[in-house]
Amino acid sequence: MVVDLGVVQAFLPGSQVDIKPVMDFDEFLGVESEFKIVKFNELRQNIVLSRKAILEDDLLGKRQAVLEEMEIGMVLEGMVKNITDFGAFVDLGGIDGLLHITDITWGRINHPTDRLAIGEQVTVKVIDFDIEKVRVSLGMKQLQPEPWEGIDEKYPIDSIIEGKIVNMMNYGAFIQLEEGVEGLIHISEMSWTRHIKHPSDMFKVGDMVEAKILNIDTDEKKISLGIKQLQDNPWDTIESKFEVGSDHDGIVRNLTQFGAFIELEEGIDGLVHVSDMSWVKQVRHPKEIVQKGDTIKVRILEVSAEDRRLALGIKQIEANPWENIKNDFTSGKVVNGTILKVLDKGIIFDLGEGLEGIVPLKRMKKHEKNSILTNFKEGDSHEVTVQEVDEEYKKIILMMDLGLDGLEGDDEAEPEMVVDEAEPEKLEIPQEVIDQISGNDEKSESEDNADEKSDDKDSVDE
Repeated sequence: MVVDLGVVQAFLPGSQVDIKPVMDFDEFLGVESEFKIVKFNELRQNIVLSRKAILEDDLLGKRQAVLEEMEIGMVLEGMVKNITDFGAFVDLGGIDGLLHITDITWGRINHPTDRLAIGEQVTVKVIDFDIEKVRVSLGMKQLQPEPWEGIDEKYPIDSIIEGKIVNMMNYGAFIQLEEGVEGLIHISEMSWTRHIKHPSDMFKVGDMVEAKILNIDTDEKKISLGIKQLQDNPWDTIESKFEVGSDHDGIVRNLTQFGAFIELEEGIDGLVHVSDMSWVKQVRHPKEIVQKGDTIKVRILEVSAEDRRLALGIKQIEANPWENIKNDFTSGKVVNGTILKVLDKGIIFDLGEGLEGIVPLKRMKKHEKNSILTNFKEGDSHEVTVQEVDEEYKKIILMMDLGLDGLEGDDEAEPEMVVDEAEPEKLEIPQEVIDQISGNDEKSESEDNADEKSDDKDSVDE
């Protein structure tokens, strides 16, 4: 800009017009001001002026005056001059003070613009200042009482409060009871029966919820809340509602390697171990007996309110048939069977009514087994002779003419007793594992796929 000094003209750089950046220079046209000569070259007849230097000298005087009168705890009026991510700068009339984001409010904000705007007039409190460095720290929340004072009287233990969900983490949801006071509902305090993996399974930010005060730590400024405590614990009456020996209908909700989870009522699941699914079959995976979504009848075998555990059985609904099986399949009896599978260890036959028998091949030579694999196909029917009934391993051992006469090196293999793996042992499974698996359908499906492959390889439960 060009400044008329009366007898000569001088140059005023744009950076020297004002202390703050100038967006519109036209507003200074025709306005008389004081200037400081910062450069003078008589030979070139060049004069450079600065209005900013005059203002800075004036501002420095005002700063010193403000700082001399300033005291910690003083309440001042100011204007929001600038806003950053970490706070706002407030013009106190000659000096700027920093209002940090943590000193704006006792509550939770993500950015100073949540509460402040440039040009806004605010009332602040001086919380610290440094005369040498010309730094002033300001606070707004300090104008209000500390919300944690008297917190025990405001929120007694076991009282019920209503608050808004302001944040969610993997381990729980934070509830704002009032500005500056938040409580945590841990995921373990959300439901008596559901296995909550994340608070978003039940809530979203902004929801209003009721909760019970469980504990207050005034030193750490922590409040523990619970939602499930607003309802009766269904496990308290579980032993009287589901008595041992009683029969109930349930829905198959999940399958795992070791059993099936059956929902008896909303939130109450029991486990049917694979060993309690069938009297006559050695079940390797529950999908051999039940499928997800099936409605089945089960018997209560064991119930524990303390451990939150229900042990169920399917086979116990019917009488143990093995006494009759021993009578019906006596040694030497000839029966008709249909080939289910031809395996390296034996030929598996369907004998009807869910019963299976095996013709052992373990002692056969390789070329003999190759011949059998060629001559015997799944679905073929043959007469077989009962050798023995093994109730412990749920096996009916069979004999038959394998048509090996005339094969080179063929020494007829004597029928042998098959000692197969024992029925899967019913292990004591920790409740937290049961809870986790009970709610994990995706993991269960991947296990099902893996088991289908292992069944083809191992299926000699037979």
